[in-house]
Amino acid sequence: MPILMCPPTHFGVVYEINPWMHVASPVDPRRATDQWEALRATYRDLGAEVVLADPVPGLPDMVFTANAGVVWGDRVVLSRFRHPERQGEERPWRELFAHRGMRVLDTGGIPFEGAGDALFVGDSLVCGYGFRSDRAAIPLVARALGVDVVELELVDPRYYHLDTCFCALDAGTILFVPTAFSPASRERVRRLAGRVIEVPDGIAAGFACNAMAIGDVVVSSEAIEGLSDELRQAGYRVLGLPMGEFMKSGGGVRCLSLPVPEITAGARSGEPAG
Repeated sequence: MPILMCPPTHFGVVYEINPWMHVASPVDPRRATDQWEALRATYRDLGAEVVLADPVPGLPDMVFTANAGVVWGDRVVLSRFRHPERQGEERPWRELFAHRGMRVLDTGGIPFEGAGDALFVGDSLVCGYGFRSDRAAIPLVARALGVDVVELELVDPRYYHLDTCFCALDAGTILFVPTAFSPASRERVRRLAGRVIEVPDGIAAGFACNAMAIGDVVVSSEAIEGLSDELRQAGYRVLGLPMGEFMKSGGGVRCLSLPVPEITAGARSGEPAG
């Protein structure tokens, strides 16, 4: 499945909507471009196709394509961003998915932030809520995609999206940060898969869980190297890339990446998810 990316042409920290963002710590555009290009080259080297979205001026976080929506087959539930600073992204993402021939649905006015808060474990959709996505959006998304859903409550504002503290490498292997979840949700994660690797905060804060599994390679920030032994036992090798410029905005490898199907015609756009 191709991976959707968006060049960091307009990327920068120009507002503050999560604990990682500080306008006093500006992004180095050249370094950000180098880090993004290294990730794109890594995907190509691993045999993954990369498709590109056109960056839009004034939308610095459009580079984080995972936040565009959650995809299942030829359907996508478009994000409804909580913060006004990001709501301008919704129209270009709607147009892109429709142009690719996908069936585009949405949650109406209920905040939901796509694959930032909705990740599949096998055929089940795991949804996080508490900071960006409303719990009320979860049943709408589940019905729209026709999938079973597991709800997880996020409680640490540093891990404001599910993909910052949870990663399903395959249907049987999960990485997660226990302190990011409520006690009940923590136990729910531990029952989701046969192998659940609990990531300590010191490694998680380096965005290790914000990862993509390509074959038997786990691509993430350099912090993933702290999990090399555990992942080797699970049959994976790690590839850590510098992601420091994107971490200034609260993102990493998974935030920059959205798997999308190869579809080119027959889209329907603007349908409510419920």
